[in-house]
Order: sequence, then structure tokens, then C-alpha cells
Amino acid sequence: MNRPNTFIYHLAALFTIIIWGITMVSTKILLREGLSPEEIMIIRFIMAYIFLWILYPRSHRIKSGRDELIFVGIGVTSGSLYFFLENTALVYTSATNVSLFCALIPLTTAVFTYLAFRQKPLTKRFRTGSVISLSGTVLVVLNGTFTFEVNPLGDFLAFLAIISWSVYGVLVKCLKGDYNSLFVTRKIFFYGILTILPYFIIAAPFDVPASVLMKPAVWGNLCFLGLIASSLCYLMWMLSIRNLGVVKTNNYIYFSPLVTIITAHFVISEHITLYVACGALLIVCGLWIAKGKPGDHHHKNG
Repeated sequence: MNRPNTFIYHLAALFTIIIWGITMVSTKILLREGLSPEEIMIIRFIMAYIFLWILYPRSHRIKSGRDELIFVGIGVTSGSLYFFLENTALVYTSATNVSLFCALIPLTTAVFTYLAFRQKPLTKRFRTGSVISLSGTVLVVLNGTFTFEVNPLGDFLAFLAIISWSVYGVLVKCLKGDYNSLFVTRKIFFYGILTILPYFIIAAPFDVPASVLMKPAVWGNLCFLGLIASSLCYLMWMLSIRNLGVVKTNNYIYFSPLVTIITAHFVISEHITLYVACGALLIVCGLWIAKGKPGDHHHKNG
């Protein structure tokens, strides 16, 4: 693969993280309007599924039962299970703790990828860059408070959430069949929707008044979450994993808390401190170091 194409996938991963960082603020607006996290998730997933079906209505013959199980696993680990664990964790622990655990995703993904594919160990340069980026992310998340309260149940659920997302990245690399990327992304949302439905049957029925859905702030943010943050960004993230490797793609997650704080600054007037600026510098430097020269680290598996 030539460098210009690789550069495009780096941009796609960065764009995706920027959008996903903004979703934190968008979701807060919907929560204020009375929607639950589970209701937001299923609405955005249904919108994404329909939109992807319109873009690519074709179905593929699944080449093996193994591939179908991988599709189920991808839909669960990146959809229903991940969102359920993360949202439930927020009930029992702080958003700061959850953000700090999410910052570990690139490292846990690297470990899972190494174990799954038995590839060459991570280079010293990659490890150094990752630690620097992780340090910057911690600075951004803590934002000068430097307090970390242990909440065993919530923290454990947040840890399981990052494991779930890491497994998702590995499963994408395990998919051997030559399936269209739009079709694969559509399958993600299909199984994500299918596996979250029992929650509404058993725990809490879906109950969002039509008058709430008709509010511009509600349907506008739902369209953003469903059409852009879900369908478009999941597609670009999967393409980045397939072409850059799961480890390099997940390294861009270090930017997510930074994007959220910058967005919150402009949307809800939260202040950007010196700690955030220093953290941003460390993130960028760490990613530059970890990227290394063309051909460093892993090939497409990494």
C-alpha cells in the first residue's frame, strides 16, 4: 500500500475520533431532554442501519459459520455490550474514571492483538510514544484536579468496556471473508440492535414521547449521532483498522478527551486550562513518536 492511501486512512481515523469526541456533548444535550442512554443508543443504531441499507441494500452470502459468529461478536463488542457497560459504569463511578479507563484502550488493544496474531513485539519507539500520549491524555482528563476515587463496581465495568472495544478491533482483523465494508458496518448495527432489544423487553420499555423527538435539539442531535457518528464513523474506523492495523488506528483514541474538552469549551463554556494545553502537546508528540518511519511497527495486523 502506498503512502498517500495510508495517509487517507490516518485522516479517517483522526476525523472519526474528532466526531466521537463531540458526541459526548451531543449526548449530554439529549440526556437533558429526557432520553435515557439506552434509548439514545438504539435510536442512533436504527438510524445508522437504515441509512447504510439505503446506501448499500445488497446482501452477501456469509461464507462460513465462523464469519457469522464474528459478525455477532463485532456487533456486541462495539455496540450493545460496550455501550451498556460504559453507561452503567457512569452510574457507579465518575466520568473522569471512565475517561481514564478509556485512555487505556490503545494499550489493551495492542496486547490483545499481539496475543491473537502472535506478531512481532511492539517496538521501543511505539511503546515510548504510547506512554507519552497516555500521559497527555491523563493530564487532559484530570485537568488539574489530580483526584482519583476508587469505585470498585463502576471502575470494573469501565474496565470491561475497554476490553470489549479492544476485542472488537481484533475481531475486525479476524474477519477473513471478502465482504463489502458498507455491508460489514451494516451488520455491526444489526447485531447491536438485536442484542440490546432484550433490555427494553426486560428492564425498561422504550418510552420517548413524539413531542420530545420533534424538538430541533433532539432530532438534530440524533441525526448527528445516527448518520455521522455511527454510520459514517464506524465505516471509516473499520476501514482504518483494515488498512492501518488495529493498534495504529486505536492510538488515535488518545485524542478523544481532548476533543470533548475543546467542544465543551465552545458549546457549554468550559475553560481550557494549562494542563489541557500541555496534555494536548504530549498527545501529539507521543503519536508522532509512535508512528515512526514507514514500515515500522506492524504491518496490517498492527
